[in-house]
Amino acid sequence: MARGDAPQDSYHLVGISFFILGLGTLLPWNFFITAIPYFQGRLAGANGTTETLGTNHTSPADTFNFNNWVTLLSQLPLLFFTLLNSFLYQCVPETVRILGSLLAILLLFTLTAVLVKVDMSPGPFFSITMASVWFINSFCAVLQGSLFGQLGTMPSTYSTLFLSGQGLAGIFAALAMLMSMASGVDAQTSALGYFITPCVGILMSIVCYLSLPYLKFARYYLAKKPSKAQGQELETKAELLKSDEKNGIPNSPQKAALTLDLDPEKETEMEPEEPQKPGKPSVFIVFQKIWLTALCLVLVFTVTLSVFPAITAMVTSSTSPGKWSQFFNPICCFLLFNVMDCLGRSLTSYFLWPDEDSRLLPLLVCLRVLFVPLFMLCHVPERSRLPILFPQDAYFITFMLLFAVSNGYLVSLTMCLAPRRCSEVLHPGLSQHLLFGAETQHRGNGGPGSSLC
Repeated sequence: MARGDAPQDSYHLVGISFFILGLGTLLPWNFFITAIPYFQGRLAGANGTTETLGTNHTSPADTFNFNNWVTLLSQLPLLFFTLLNSFLYQCVPETVRILGSLLAILLLFTLTAVLVKVDMSPGPFFSITMASVWFINSFCAVLQGSLFGQLGTMPSTYSTLFLSGQGLAGIFAALAMLMSMASGVDAQTSALGYFITPCVGILMSIVCYLSLPYLKFARYYLAKKPSKAQGQELETKAELLKSDEKNGIPNSPQKAALTLDLDPEKETEMEPEEPQKPGKPSVFIVFQKIWLTALCLVLVFTVTLSVFPAITAMVTSSTSPGKWSQFFNPICCFLLFNVMDCLGRSLTSYFLWPDEDSRLLPLLVCLRVLFVPLFMLCHVPERSRLPILFPQDAYFITFMLLFAVSNGYLVSLTMCLAPRRCSEVLHPGLSQHLLFGAETQHRGNGGPGSSLC
């Protein structure tokens, strides 16, 4: 909740803006991976045919190894620029990082949409696409890290709205692909409309970000004034304590002492002649507190991104050719994953289990490694090196349900538990810079959803 002297969020405009910004940060990644059949069709020379969007062209004979390259060239820049943004986020102005990243992503996605109408041989098309994947994910990493840092100064409700927008990005991309496939128009026109859609979303994100300085509520929290920074830090700590009480976690003596420090009557007794400078703990101090939780988050995304979409997109329906086999991958791979991931993240609004001190959390995270061989042994036709032990569609759907729910829940759980571990040295936005990921990702991948802790 906002502090008593804070202005009201008129018509919830700031909340809507952060929701759209969350949607815009993950639209590019989700639209790229959901359109894998389109890119594989172009590389197979199927541009302009009616099968480009609807047919899964993944096969062992894929000379470009598109799935593997798009996964590698998306995660490497994401990792590198996330780390870079964590250490250098104070060197480059926030507006430059956020607005510059949005404009660059818009330009790159406009190029992707234009290429739909350009006849090009597979080699140059592959090179341009991989370069776009690299740069789009680089800018997405900077954008997400910067926005999570900015959200550190806002009430926790706005982080929830931002993450909700990210969770809907994957669902939105999957639905857009299904509508493109079912539209009945030629594949080239359908693909053009599909890639124009995220351009509109990114434009809306730019408008929302530019409108924030004109909203009194946003100016109150986002203004970097030393006199307000300490109060915002105390508010963040208070919200963490209230979240603990809401989830039935008893207060420790340290938390009780922190509660006394948050007494507004004691705040008024502070002498104005000796203003205290808010501490700025280093990244290393915070990391010492959250290293296990951060490692769990990394392992969750490592397992998820090792099979989604590089392996899961290769799985096809075992039924005879028809409408179901055509829509099987967009529905059972992309749409199902994003819906169940969003559901998993929403579970943290009802319970947080296991807690940050339990050894069950690392165990549950490590158990997800089993999904890698399970998906590899599903129905992938024309494969000679591995047997197909789970040929029926029901196996893949069951694996995907558990895979997506566990991804969403464990990502949201680690994001909720991390601030508690570093509450003693909490600096608004610093732990979010280290753990955004989900965000990362996540990104859809990493398809993030709503974290309601």
